Amino acid sequence: MKPTGIHHVSICVRDTAEAITFYTDVLGFTLLNTRPDFGFPGAWLEAGGEQLHLMEREPSVSVGEHFAVHVEDLDEAVADIRAAGWRVDPVDHVLGAGRQAFLHDPSGNFIELNQPDAVA
Repeated sequence: MKPTGIHHVSICVRDTAEAITFYTDVLGFTLLNTRPDFGFPGAWLEAGGEQLHLMEREPSVSVGEHFAVHVEDLDEAVADIRAAGWRVDPVDHVLGAGRQAFLHDPSGNFIELNQPDAVA
């Protein structure tokens, strides 16, 4: 088997409408209208060709689970998120991991923003 990439990540959210607003207005995802009726609320979103699937269920307690969103300019992303009223915490550069910042969505899901190191 040779994977070609990640198609989607699914996360649990307490309130689908609140999560859609956060992911579209704050993080810039696009809402897709292709989600089938699974018998419970949720939504599918897209960014950069990959999808984030929201499932309305009580999120579990995080013990480090997270997903990372690739950004071109971490400083700009942090400034935009803070301007929208959200807390986001940049961390010191980690060689091999690039520049990173971390935040939580309205349901408490842990999100990494990642600006990879430039390839020389």
